Amino acid sequence: MLSACTNHLLTQPMWLLLFSSLGFISFLKTSTLLLNWVYATFLRPKKDLKDYGSWAVITGATDGIGKAFAHQLAQKGLNLILVSRNPNKLKTVSSEILAEHPGTKIKTVVFDFSSKVSTRTIQGVMEKAVEGLNVGLLINNVGITYPAARFFHEVDEKVWMDIVRVNLEGTSRVTRAVLPGMIQRKRGAIVNIGSGASSVMPSHPLFTIYAATKAYVDQLSRCLYVEYKRYGIHVQCQQTERSRQCELSPRHELADSGCQHRTVSVV
Repeated sequence: MLSACTNHLLTQPMWLLLFSSLGFISFLKTSTLLLNWVYATFLRPKKDLKDYGSWAVITGATDGIGKAFAHQLAQKGLNLILVSRNPNKLKTVSSEILAEHPGTKIKTVVFDFSSKVSTRTIQGVMEKAVEGLNVGLLINNVGITYPAARFFHEVDEKVWMDIVRVNLEGTSRVTRAVLPGMIQRKRGAIVNIGSGASSVMPSHPLFTIYAATKAYVDQLSRCLYVEYKRYGIHVQCQQTERSRQCELSPRHELADSGCQHRTVSVV
């Protein structure tokens, strides 16, 4: 039987064998991606985020995605370091979380990432805030965009420089402050909140600087994953398309030692 099949293949034109081989390789690649997706979405066991550490840092924690992360991480038993520029909102969110989860320990850090104070300041502030704590999870959520669609030459310099300070420098400095502890403990997880503006669409005109900074966040996540996976630190960038609600799905959490950078929609 095998000999007959081999003889049949040898009688076929070379171009047909070539195209058949390419088709088979393409089929295997697609099948592998599909099986990986099915496993990651439906079959992979739930990750206990406390395995990374007992504390989580969340920037931009008083509204939207950041606030949702804060509530759900408290529900999962993590203590929180909440970072925001508004002390009143920090107090409100902290009170809400403590009312639902009385055993949660909460520290707050008041800092305006768009301030003209050197961004090195936030790195020092965060290093002091996490000192002595088992911080296993960092949610880099803080971010801003244009107040309205504009051509680049129409955008005030203060507006686009604030976007660079918050989205790019702020994310980098907070990550730099938290990484040493994760390296020392050889475990940790970093979730950077990106945007579909940087990857889902080929370009995002009229929000140019915002899209560019989110492309930086995406590439930062990819590179950090490669650099620090040997330390047991998992890094991912979640690309958001709509930010009305964020849910830490048990099947979409950072899952295992083979966790790679991946982008998912948070809706």
